[in-house]
Amino acid sequence: MVFKRLLGSLGVGGPTVDTVLDPGAALPGGNLSGRVHLKGGNADFDIDHITLELVARVEAEHDGGESEGVVAFERFTVGGGFRLAAGEERAVPFGVALPWETPITELYGQPLGIVLGVRTELSVAGAKDKGDLDQLTVGPLPVQEAVLEALGQLGFGFRTADLEYGRIGGTDQRLPFYQEIELTPAPQYAHQVNEIEVTFLAGPGGVDVVLEADKRGGLFGGGHDTLVRHTVGHHDVRDWNTEVDGWLRRLIEQRASYGGHHGQPGHSAHGGYQGHDGHHGYDAHHGHHGHHDEQRRSGPGMGTAIAAGAAGLAVGVVGGMVAAEVVDEVGDFFEGDDEGGED
Repeated sequence: MVFKRLLGSLGVGGPTVDTVLDPGAALPGGNLSGRVHLKGGNADFDIDHITLELVARVEAEHDGGESEGVVAFERFTVGGGFRLAAGEERAVPFGVALPWETPITELYGQPLGIVLGVRTELSVAGAKDKGDLDQLTVGPLPVQEAVLEALGQLGFGFRTADLEYGRIGGTDQRLPFYQEIELTPAPQYAHQVNEIEVTFLAGPGGVDVVLEADKRGGLFGGGHDTLVRHTVGHHDVRDWNTEVDGWLRRLIEQRASYGGHHGQPGHSAHGGYQGHDGHHGYDAHHGHHGHHDEQRRSGPGMGTAIAAGAAGLAVGVVGGMVAAEVVDEVGDFFEGDDEGGED
């Protein structure tokens, strides 16, 4: 969905900008391509630069509770240094590489409620205007889809997905936020955990899969979380059902072994998750260390609840926002908050 706006900083008669992304979902670390369409105004204008800014709706936890805002997480200059004549129409093609940690916004064609956008900034004669905003759709990498499919096959159901401002300790996280995909427990684990949360931290060499299990317990019953991390290659071929089930069993076992210990959780300056390295689990089969931290990272997300089916996680939208509402949310939310959301 394209939001076309007149360059407000230049007033009536200024050029207009309309960015159109190529169809289809992009992938983390993959190419994002399209064209920026410009139309000249009532006079000639010097176009200093055309910049694309990737923005996300992010939740932040702090002492006062939880708030939402907009975080810009990447910028690309895709053109500029030319004069746009009065009434002239010009298209500027672009192709840029998305950050590897770009969140997933859809799974099996179903929206997860994650709100990402591409905002176009036009600098004309020293004046800047964020003149266009487009929804960004991102699908999972093959290994991310394989892990989520295995979880669905094992009986886990999709609950929500959200973006949390902050960092996960003990990882090589690059972006100032991370994505949580929250799952309802499979029947065989329902008596031990309330939910499983999955975070993917992708990079050129592979993907860190961070799994978190919260312990069942009442509001004051001592329930808290355990995190472990496993690294997989982009082209790994494994029996993913067996592999992921083994991860989960070790996660639950580690949670039980650390159940009596309560550490002090770490927070970033903005209230996001920062973590500490008080305990580590060790995966003897793959030689990977998993990070354990006794802190709950987030509350309920803003995403669309998706039912678990026999073939995998996503079968249909059963609650939350439907696809059309997610599209509208992109414009409504970002138009109302251009200054970022780190409070």
